[in-house]
Amino acid sequence: MLEIFALVVLGVLALVGVWLIVVIGNVPGNIARAAEHPQADAISMLAWIGLLTLGLGWLVALVWAKTKPVFSSAALENRVADLEARLQQREEGA
Repeated sequence: MLEIFALVVLGVLALVGVWLIVVIGNVPGNIARAAEHPQADAISMLAWIGLLTLGLGWLVALVWAKTKPVFSSAALENRVADLEARLQQREEGA
């Protein structure tokens, strides 16, 4: 009887351990999504891969989730459009 109880306790501890890993693995991705970070999917992926590196990548993902990108996507698209227009002008002038 005691062996069965020990197996049940061991099974419950294993399930709690898996649940805890899933919760911890989701933290950086959830933070990034809540802040509407443009690279939220990449942060989430790095967090999951980071768990395989004993937490180093997870910590990097956590820091990345808390930082804002220097350029917004709209500003970057405007810069690219401006550079393309300048390149087109040079090609027409040459």
